[in-house]
Amino acid sequence: MKKSILKVRVNRKNPNHHLWNNNGKWWCHFTVHNPDYTSERHRLSLNTRDVKKARRLRDIKFAEWAGECFRKGVAA
Repeated sequence: MKKSILKVRVNRKNPNHHLWNNNGKWWCHFTVHNPDYTSERHRLSLNTRDVKKARRLRDIKFAEWAGECFRKGVAA
């Protein structure tokens, strides 16, 4: 069975990559591409109106998700 790999495309000129503001509240969105050629969209509210906090929360979420993918790969 193939492993899922986290790949994040980042535009270094845009510090708000993967973020969008919906009526004052910041959200994070990304798409996961699975080895079986399916994909899943993930959208989660960061529950903040502060863009700096939203960036920090986005980075934490990506780090957590990368660790989850790593653990799945090791367990498989």
